[in-house]
Amino acid sequence: MITKENIDSFIEKIPPSPKVLNETLSLLKIGELVKAAKVAEQDLALKSYLKNIVNKPIYGFRNEVSDIGQIFGILGVSLSQQSVYNYMVALLSPDKWSLFKLNSALFHELQANLSKRWEAILMRLNIQDDNIYAAISLLPASIIVTEALFAQNKKEVELLRGAKALDYNTILIRLSGVSLFDICEEIAKKWEMPSIVSSIVQAASGVKPSQDKKIDALGKWMHLLLFYKLSQPEFIKAGLNDFIDFQVEYVSDIYDDFALLMEIE
Repeated sequence: MITKENIDSFIEKIPPSPKVLNETLSLLKIGELVKAAKVAEQDLALKSYLKNIVNKPIYGFRNEVSDIGQIFGILGVSLSQQSVYNYMVALLSPDKWSLFKLNSALFHELQANLSKRWEAILMRLNIQDDNIYAAISLLPASIIVTEALFAQNKKEVELLRGAKALDYNTILIRLSGVSLFDICEEIAKKWEMPSIVSSIVQAASGVKPSQDKKIDALGKWMHLLLFYKLSQPEFIKAGLNDFIDFQVEYVSDIYDDFALLMEIE
């Protein structure tokens, strides 16, 4: 059984963003890429993460990029900020996955792919807001939440899924009254991310549409993106294909545009 105490315990264990990351993000938000890179150099794990992410095939660089100054310069302000948030999420991931057949390499692959696809979506919508770029970083956090809360109740969860064909988010709501997206919102608050980030992620659940038309539209695109990526063969194999219930009616008005954009990308 997943209790409110289990969830509170998980949230309490999430560390606030370290000083170096806070300073890096503050500098990125005002466009100081060079200064941000110098601060980020102090965190060797962050440097390694950024190097690993930016040299993945999806970014398309022919030569390896290893200098943080170069990485920030290539990514620009929005994607650099998003990459730092992705790193903070990755810090929460388990050393060994139990519920899902994931590892750090595949999880980082998911983060990189979501980031690039989200960038394409925001370019398509002509949106240039750093905070909205950062919103996509919290979706992988919901996967870590699922792993942490369900891993010790694996048999019970799998039995419930098998008997009623429920997605993980619905199971958590039924067991605790809290959704995965609610928990992501708590993570965003702990890291002092802007409120618009939480609003978009909540809308992306597909069951909590926003009254703000712009936020709701972004939620639809994000909902489709998450479902699209988790339906890829490697993530189906990892057990993520039943992560959330796909809300077809919610996204029907943008489905064709989304499919066309994914084909182009």
